[in-house]
Amino acid sequence: MISVIVPVFNEEKNILPLFERIENSLNKTKCTYEIIYINDGSRDNTFSTIKNLATKYDFVKYINFSRNFGHQIAVSAGLDLCIGSEAVIIDADGQDPPELIPSMFDKLNEGFEIVYARRNKRKGESGFKIFTAKVFYRILSRLTTIDIPLDTGDFRIIKRKVIDQIKNMPEKQKFLRGQMAWLGFRQTSIEYDRNERLSGKTNYTIRKMLRLATDGITSFSNFPLRLATISGFLCAFAGFLLILYTLYSRYILKDYEKGWSSLMITIVFLGGIQLIGIGIIGEYISRIYDNIRNRPLYIVDETNIKKTEK
Repeated sequence: MISVIVPVFNEEKNILPLFERIENSLNKTKCTYEIIYINDGSRDNTFSTIKNLATKYDFVKYINFSRNFGHQIAVSAGLDLCIGSEAVIIDADGQDPPELIPSMFDKLNEGFEIVYARRNKRKGESGFKIFTAKVFYRILSRLTTIDIPLDTGDFRIIKRKVIDQIKNMPEKQKFLRGQMAWLGFRQTSIEYDRNERLSGKTNYTIRKMLRLATDGITSFSNFPLRLATISGFLCAFAGFLLILYTLYSRYILKDYEKGWSSLMITIVFLGGIQLIGIGIIGEYISRIYDNIRNRPLYIVDETNIKKTEK
């Protein structure tokens, strides 16, 4: 069985056209399948559209969150409750073509555990988003010790052994593409051109993209902490040079303002680096705090997935 996991947030106009494409693609695999929609606190008619589909098709499942928990958490919920021996992760906006699913499934049969889709072109997206995405993936690749594939999203197919290992990762700040890269296993890619959205506007705001970028970097790299330490040494060295300069101005050039030297050394250098260091350390401490509280990742308000199906 193939489980297709579709996180949705305010996508009522895209549910039906994408559903038809997913169903047609799955039929080509000659496998049984289920399609799981995770409604992540939509404020439109997305959930009612999904429930109508579920009344017509037994293979349509849904998980309705009590509020918006985020894209990565929605995908995690689908992985928690799916029963397939393979799982496809795909967004509901239609930018990732479900027509690739048969080819990705064939790659699994060649002996791979993870097959991800790598973007060649990104149609319908602003130059700013394309540029920042490229920069982020390359910076993340430099900062981490694991090989996270460049120019990829969450669109991929994975085997059950990967699903089981992802479920054993309890961290609250999810960055699934990084977690799957960290797991290892045999991975390969299929390249494609990403299309425009079927309709509507993207729900991934700049704030959400920054949050995802922060989760990716802090979850898989200690470099920001090292950067704070390195910056401390650099600023201390610069402060030492400034001390020499101020002493030179005071006693050799005789050109100085009373109190200026001590204020510049103390405030500009030491104060600045302390604020930077505290901010970076605070980011990591907040993540420790989130995990210590051990609250559930998500709250399910309604679902048609029976407990025996897990």
